Amino acid sequence: MDDIPIALRETPDVAVKSKSNRAGLIGGLGAVAIVAMVAGVLVSLQLRQPQSSNSAQANPSIADPSSSPQASASAATTTSTPTSTNSDTLLGHYAYTEAPAAELAPISGDIMLRKSAASAYQAMVAAAQADGVSLVALSGFRSKNDQDYLFFGKKAERGQVAAERAKVSAPPGYSEHHTGYALDIGDGSVPATDLSESFEQTAAFHWLQANAAHYSFELSFPKDNRQGVSYEPWHWRYVGDIQSLKTFYRARQK
Repeated sequence: MDDIPIALRETPDVAVKSKSNRAGLIGGLGAVAIVAMVAGVLVSLQLRQPQSSNSAQANPSIADPSSSPQASASAATTTSTPTSTNSDTLLGHYAYTEAPAAELAPISGDIMLRKSAASAYQAMVAAAQADGVSLVALSGFRSKNDQDYLFFGKKAERGQVAAERAKVSAPPGYSEHHTGYALDIGDGSVPATDLSESFEQTAAFHWLQANAAHYSFELSFPKDNRQGVSYEPWHWRYVGDIQSLKTFYRARQK
């Protein structure tokens, strides 16, 4: 080895160093490329974020799930009692037309209801009687003239203002009794409770609560009703066919 010139002995070291330099250069370029790619991704994300925010502001349903069609449909299905949109109301009462005389039938003395309601009421009375309960019809169909006296005449007799009177009696043209589907019911065993809140303590009221729906009757003015009418446990209405159903429920949607 001592006979080999110095220059020849040093050549392999130079080759190794050249390879190392090239590897280092390539590694450095790769690192720079990676850094550049990462920086590019970050810049892209920053540029896209305002656009997403602006899109959400331009279309609130994207940002707010509650405004989506699915959420709206879900909310609609949970709404049991929609707010009335009927503008034809007076002192909390809805407008009703009088039932034609030809469609009325007697249920007790001169008290009458529409034929469909009369038939259902008679069946209900018979069922209650079988259970030892006496249902008595106190009032059924009323004309506008009848209601005129009950509202204006009684208001004057008692010195009531219109708003006060409307809590217990509808103005003429706005009574459910005009329809021939509504009636007032009493307990034949306790007549002292007729047309008073104490009727709710009678056997007749308890029986109605448990059984009236089987005959398509429902309480018109429960406690804290939306119309603001006083609680009337004696006032019931028939909703057992499409005409009666439309009469009362469309009145709240006109």
